[in-house]
Amino acid sequence: MNDLTADEWEQARVLLCRMGDDIRAAILNARNEAADAADLAAVAEVTPADTLYRIDKVSEGTVVGWLGANWPTEWPVEVVMEGVDEKEPLTFPRQTSVARTRLKLIVDPIDGTRSLMYDKRSGWVLAGLAPQLGSGTNLSHIMVAAMTELPTTKQWRADQISAVRGAGLVAQGINVFKPQERWPITVRPSGATDFRHGFASLVKFFPEGKALTAQIEEAVWDQLLGRTRTHTPLVFDDQYLCTGGQIYELMTGRDRMVGDLRPLVLSALGYGGMTMCHPYDICTGMLLTEAGGILERPDGGRLEVPLDTTTPVAWVGFANEILAAQVRPVLRQACEHYIGATWRNGR
Repeated sequence: MNDLTADEWEQARVLLCRMGDDIRAAILNARNEAADAADLAAVAEVTPADTLYRIDKVSEGTVVGWLGANWPTEWPVEVVMEGVDEKEPLTFPRQTSVARTRLKLIVDPIDGTRSLMYDKRSGWVLAGLAPQLGSGTNLSHIMVAAMTELPTTKQWRADQISAVRGAGLVAQGINVFKPQERWPITVRPSGATDFRHGFASLVKFFPEGKALTAQIEEAVWDQLLGRTRTHTPLVFDDQYLCTGGQIYELMTGRDRMVGDLRPLVLSALGYGGMTMCHPYDICTGMLLTEAGGILERPDGGRLEVPLDTTTPVAWVGFANEILAAQVRPVLRQACEHYIGATWRNGR
């Protein structure tokens, strides 16, 4: 599987970080030059994967230009991201057939577009690189991942976290106004052994599926903690509208659990074509496991999904194995109760 040498995978990690840096610079420049913030929030395109806004187009164009100028010709690569026509695959060097590529690169040029374009919360550039195994290439094959923060206007620091599988994290803080100024930062998931007085959430961003997800979530906490009888809640909810941001919160000790059951819940309710997590949103999940956290399917199985832009992905992340062991059987029981056949057939 390891088509590149250890040194080459490390070179690839540096390249993905450089690409993230250039996308961050392009987004900041576009934001500074926009006559009105609403310009970047306008809908530009609707694809089978998601709705794209003008700010997304800035980042997509940067990815294509950057790869054309910087990707090593000796590492022919297929690129998977929104806006690419599957009938005309995007490869570098250009015109290389997919059959002749050595690597597959999956990119989300902006994860968290909706929050970033309204200056509410950081977005992230996400990139994962795997050996080319054709249609069988999946999330578990990613060997290098990098995530680069796209900051809000009031931030002076943006973080960047990357890794080669098995080699540990490389984590830096970057001065947004002087990007050459960088320093190491500590990234460590929470060592808590229970969920009391900590953040733990199931994703429920949108009205569709919110009530059913909340029922599952409440059942989990009722079983683990009992109904709260005091004025002080025991578990706090946070809805970071960005899968990469959720992985970051788990890695850095802010959240103890995040779960995204949207594919299961929405299927149970009969919703089709709704916005949910796709492989490009979770392509840096490897970084959580490199940090010592847990990333898995809601039933506790291994997360193996194809590297594409359309497959729905249900997942759960934990800060550590002690917390995961507490939730797994209770979450399974709650899903069996509330979504039944969909849980059993769609997990």
